[in-house]
Amino acid sequence: MVATAPQTAVRKRRRRPARESDTPTVGRSRGGTVLANTVGVLFAIVMFFPVYWVINTAFKPAPEILQFEPTFFPHTFTLDNFKSAFNAPFFQQDLLNGVLVTSGAVLGALLVGFLAALAIARFRFYGRKAIILVVLSVQMVPFVAILIPLFLMLQKADLTNSLLGITLVYIVLILPYTVWTLRGFIQAIPRELDEAALIDGASRFQVFWKIILPLTGPGLVATSVYGFIQAWNEFIIINTLNDQAHQNLMAWLLQNQTSRGTFWGPLMAGSILTALPVVIFFLIVQRNIATGLTAGAVKG
Repeated sequence: MVATAPQTAVRKRRRRPARESDTPTVGRSRGGTVLANTVGVLFAIVMFFPVYWVINTAFKPAPEILQFEPTFFPHTFTLDNFKSAFNAPFFQQDLLNGVLVTSGAVLGALLVGFLAALAIARFRFYGRKAIILVVLSVQMVPFVAILIPLFLMLQKADLTNSLLGITLVYIVLILPYTVWTLRGFIQAIPRELDEAALIDGASRFQVFWKIILPLTGPGLVATSVYGFIQAWNEFIIINTLNDQAHQNLMAWLLQNQTSRGTFWGPLMAGSILTALPVVIFFLIVQRNIATGLTAGAVKG
């Protein structure tokens, strides 16, 4: 009886009714969740409404677009705006220019940036910290601030009004972010993998080709997405350096704004056609980003 007395007391203490202050505030938590969800939905509606209005306007005929009372759904569904935009002067040429310039800029920035990031992350040399500081400082400088000196420099090199000149400019524009991002991915790869491969008889190039490059795949994909978006959507530089025959679709959109007014239908349809390559490219590589983030994990 003496031994069971403490246990009985403990059970009694455990079975005591809970106080009101001890009960979880289920109502308050539900109220906070509902409030947060409501704010999130309202924010999403505000952010998505301009995109919806662009799509809505692109499928309307011109009289319905210009009428005084707005319509949130097309009364007359038409594809004439897309046909007008696609068959407009310089549209197909600017589309090809954008593809060539963006592809060349992304590939060039990945090649140079990956080698630079590899040197910064894996080797110790004089001025290494200064290079990292320069990469960071370049990202803080607005590119518009050096637009006039850049134009004069390209003009002396006969690279204005050419796709090669604008491609080199875009490589320089994308390069700092590429170097900084890939440096982080390479530093995340354990150096023990390099040392183990060298002990097994692999050369430096084999370590680079068979170990570092495959494990840096997610970083290359993520960086290419950012570079593609930045080069494809750029407007100020290519509109300043090149003429109409050597521009991209972002500069082509200005043709829909004339002294007689703005052609809203073709402008909205052209905006959708301009945004489609970015969306398609992201949908293609998003699985590689999600599944490749753990591809370089080391099991111990």
